[in-house]
Amino acid sequence: MQSINKKAISRIYGRGRGWAFSPNDFVEDFSRDQIENALSGLCREGKIRRIYRGIYDYPKFSELLQQELSPDFDQVAQAFARKFNWRIQPSGDAALNLLGLSTQVPGRLVYLSDGPNRQYDIGNYTLEFKKSALKDVGFKYRASGLIVQALKALGQERVDDTVIAMLSKQLDDAVCKRVLKDTVTATGWVYETIKRVCGGRG
Repeated sequence: MQSINKKAISRIYGRGRGWAFSPNDFVEDFSRDQIENALSGLCREGKIRRIYRGIYDYPKFSELLQQELSPDFDQVAQAFARKFNWRIQPSGDAALNLLGLSTQVPGRLVYLSDGPNRQYDIGNYTLEFKKSALKDVGFKYRASGLIVQALKALGQERVDDTVIAMLSKQLDDAVCKRVLKDTVTATGWVYETIKRVCGGRG
């Protein structure tokens, strides 16, 4: 049992603080009983944290506050998606937050999903998965969907030079090339904005 705990924690530590996961992330190497027992034990030892039934994280720690920080909502969403084999796409405020266009973490974070409608209350926020048409979650690259959803959440009238500059800074030439090809089916003004963000780098 000790060696299973050691193997599990070594993989968790390897992912770094903030990583969220479920037993499903380990079933290739361990039986379900083994990994569930190991994760329960690591939880009791305070090495990992249980944040929802069947979902854990390796919490980030604030030296300044001398306490564990809230779970990383995007990591948690991805852990749910892997657990249930959903494809997901951050929507609205979640997309804005991940791209640094909003620093407020809203109380409700919505992800589009090709799975069923579900919502989970985690700490101070609600994580909601909304069943959506595949075209909304079907981009090949995560960056593509993130930018499309953030622009839609802002709305055309709120996209100014500052927003363009902030997005542009986050994309290198290779990503621009992939995103431009990937989002060609996006709404007219959204695609035109992405072309401005990439500024001829595609």
